[in-house]
Amino acid sequence: MGKQLTAGDLCKRKVTVGYEHTSLMDAAQMMREEHVGSLVVIADEDGKRLVRGMVTDRDIVMAVVATGLDPEPLLLEDIMSERLVSANASDSLTDLIRSMREHGVRRVPVVDAQDELVGMVTMDDVLKVLAQELSLLVGTIDRGMQHEQVRRQ
Repeated sequence: MGKQLTAGDLCKRKVTVGYEHTSLMDAAQMMREEHVGSLVVIADEDGKRLVRGMVTDRDIVMAVVATGLDPEPLLLEDIMSERLVSANASDSLTDLIRSMREHGVRRVPVVDAQDELVGMVTMDDVLKVLAQELSLLVGTIDRGMQHEQVRRQ
């Protein structure tokens, strides 16, 4: 049998990040340029990228645009989600899915044993893997039917 997939296996290693004192306008520009819907807010401590929060495009709309706030003076720390759900790189795919479901999140930063950011897993990433696994199962069914047809001839 193959090894069990982990959050570290699934995560994308290139993560668009910002800092607590990054302006909201700069963050929005970054998200647009990188074609991403979120930024992981990090602190650089002793050369380690430690996760402090997260800001999504929805956070910007709900906390700023929909309330009529002026985005110009705002920083990421003003609207970031501080109660962040993250996964350890060693967490299983099953544990990752359970955590996403339990907390109702679509994006999960992945950290190593020292809590340093190593990547990001999105619901899309998980769905792609599950679709591949389901495709393998469908192939098994098809193969079984082919074998049965050969035996009955």
